[in-house]
Amino acid sequence: MTTTRSFVIHLLVFLSSSTVFAGAEPAPTLIKASHLSLYETTGGTPSAPTILPAVPKGGSLVLPGFGTFDTLNPYLLKGISPINSSGMGMYGFSELNEPLMVGTGGYLPSGNEIQTAYCLICSTIEYTKDLSSIRFNIRTDAKFHDGSSITAMDVEHSLTLLRSDLAHPRYADVYRNVTEVQVIDPHSIRFSLSGENRKSLMLRLGELPVMSKTHWTTHSFDDASTTPPMLSGPYQVGKFTLGSFIEFTLKKDHWAKDHPLYQGQFNFNTVRMDFFKDQTIAFEAFKAGVVDVYYEYTSKNWATAYDFPAIQQGKITKEEITHQIPSGTQAFFFNLRKTKFSDIRVRKALSLLFDFEWTNKTLFSNAYKRSNTYYPNSPFEATGLPAPEELSILLPLKDSLPEELFEKPFTSPITKANGNIRTQLRHAISLLKQAGWVLSNQKLVHELTREPFEIEFLINQPGFTRVINPFIKNLTKAGITATARVIDRSQYKVRLDEKDFDVITFVYPQTLSPNYEQRLYFHSSQANLRGSRNFAGIENPTIDALIDNLLSAIDRPSLTAATKSLDRALLWSYYTIPHWHLNYHRIAYWNKLHKPNDQPNYTLGFTRWWHSPTP
Repeated sequence: MTTTRSFVIHLLVFLSSSTVFAGAEPAPTLIKASHLSLYETTGGTPSAPTILPAVPKGGSLVLPGFGTFDTLNPYLLKGISPINSSGMGMYGFSELNEPLMVGTGGYLPSGNEIQTAYCLICSTIEYTKDLSSIRFNIRTDAKFHDGSSITAMDVEHSLTLLRSDLAHPRYADVYRNVTEVQVIDPHSIRFSLSGENRKSLMLRLGELPVMSKTHWTTHSFDDASTTPPMLSGPYQVGKFTLGSFIEFTLKKDHWAKDHPLYQGQFNFNTVRMDFFKDQTIAFEAFKAGVVDVYYEYTSKNWATAYDFPAIQQGKITKEEITHQIPSGTQAFFFNLRKTKFSDIRVRKALSLLFDFEWTNKTLFSNAYKRSNTYYPNSPFEATGLPAPEELSILLPLKDSLPEELFEKPFTSPITKANGNIRTQLRHAISLLKQAGWVLSNQKLVHELTREPFEIEFLINQPGFTRVINPFIKNLTKAGITATARVIDRSQYKVRLDEKDFDVITFVYPQTLSPNYEQRLYFHSSQANLRGSRNFAGIENPTIDALIDNLLSAIDRPSLTAATKSLDRALLWSYYTIPHWHLNYHRIAYWNKLHKPNDQPNYTLGFTRWWHSPTP
């Protein structure tokens, strides 16, 4: 599960669930609990919490950020906030407002509580057996940083803001089936729900970031504000300069500082993020000791760039930390809104011209594994031919799916890694000719309109041109004119929001429980919505049906079958050219930072690290 507090993991929360509230429905009609699981059928009391051992608190942490930021409001479509900037989520700062509930998201060591959430701002929940409504009873000691109580009115106002036209449109889609909101009293709120996947919607409501109504009635929500919002989490916004740096300070009297959830976590007094134009500059800052930790994204750097004095003197630890985190869907995304990409034969031809084996050998030192799936490093990767459980989903849709899906496993083209792609080139040119594109004076043009075939790769990291340029060379052999255009992150965001591109590289985060985010990525309703994440512009009723089936899964086996079925349909439609993935973190850090010995499987666990000055 993707949670608004993704850094709170590897813990169970022990909360009382015995209080009876005035105005509640008769007990027999309700399930009362302090936790919620997507696939459980009855409520219950969670296990005792895993209390992390105490570690030293204090000191400061400086992290590298990339690009820039121009607003402190992370919930808007316009502007770039530091919370949404590249790098923040990796280190555990993806949300500064407390949610109603904290989700484990499958990150427990046992993996037995995937898609489970525990009360944080709420003390208990009460929901009907038919899942038509859920009530959150709010803790009386939950406070914003100014000491004011968090109330049901704040919860109601938060949902209103996120579903309004002022917020990013993804929130309106996530909460579209909340049909009524009723504030029962200052510390109780009930939501009425519709649709088939109501339990999942309950979890989404549990993830709701609770914002201060008082603050957002005196400040304009849609203004790209530079006024720090009123928060409720362990850290508050301190000093900052737009586009340059932001500093978060630990709230020493935080209302939940003694909560089991926080024991052994949030150990730095200050956390600062300095922003750099690109990764190369950020790495130089790390080498100079300006920043304390560096998460390496580039295999070439990992293999060759870590031979400098601080490494040689043992002042920096360079470490590969294995994990079981599902890898993101990283790929070249075609923009199907452009007519030239509307034909599946064209998309397949372009896929043939990307030589992953050569790229992996020459540029990546063979560090990566090719992703022949939208769900790499997870149980949801579709392999082999469809299993019976998948066929029960796919066969009713057979007439609208590619025939190959039922006949052979999907695999990306495999080359000899020597740069010779003659076989793939001949196949690609044949497919392009079938789609109406022919060579004229060594240039590919449409046989009817004589329009030349041109592609612009839009990127925001200059270093990625080393991957694209060899691909462009292969495209040129087929008569395609291709270029790579590097723009800054602000322009890049605008171009993506407006879907003004030919091909982009992007990474969709994936989880151990694919759910509502699949709708945001691939559903027709998102294809032409400004700011949506359906970058490919997929408008396919069959894909929609497979997503709906996934969202209606009642248990893990049905979720697995549904996701694998969706994976097959997406792959055989060639909406993207899948990239590659790893199953370990590549991280280097100055030795004043320390981490626990028990590394969690499903996260970097950075909020458990601490600072200890080197003697």
